[in-house]
Amino acid sequence: MDKQIGEALKKITNGVYIIGSKYGGKVNAMTAVWVTRLAFKPQLLGVAIGKSRFSHHMIERSGLFSVSVLGPDQIALSRHFGFKSGRDTDKFADISYLTKVTGAPILKTALAYFDCKVVSAAEAGDHTFFIGEVLEGAICHEGVPAIYKKEEIFGNS
Repeated sequence: MDKQIGEALKKITNGVYIIGSKYGGKVNAMTAVWVTRLAFKPQLLGVAIGKSRFSHHMIERSGLFSVSVLGPDQIALSRHFGFKSGRDTDKFADISYLTKVTGAPILKTALAYFDCKVVSAAEAGDHTFFIGEVLEGAICHEGVPAIYKKEEIFGNS
């Protein structure tokens, strides 16, 4: 039954996003696919972040995060931010970004962005579900958002 559930869960569509944060004078970001809109008033987004991730540590302590929406031609960026840890690597060493209200990094090449402050968090198994109020957001470039396909990011292995 668990295999059937796993296969069925693959049918739920997700976008590809870069979640940024800033804490203690350092910026970091990670790739995420579990991002969702939650409310109109106030504008709320939810992001699920693995508890072992360095970005989890930063979001938990700073109370802020950004969401950069990627397009299909930006899958290499998702690998860049997804396959290394910010504990050991400055992921922004060669990546241009900007900041808005919270100071969390936003990719200049993103299709759109959201700059959020955490208003709530809930335990969600091996993840924490952070709920953020959107303080600012905009479309940066026209295009269609990427849809997560494991094989495009991780290969067929």
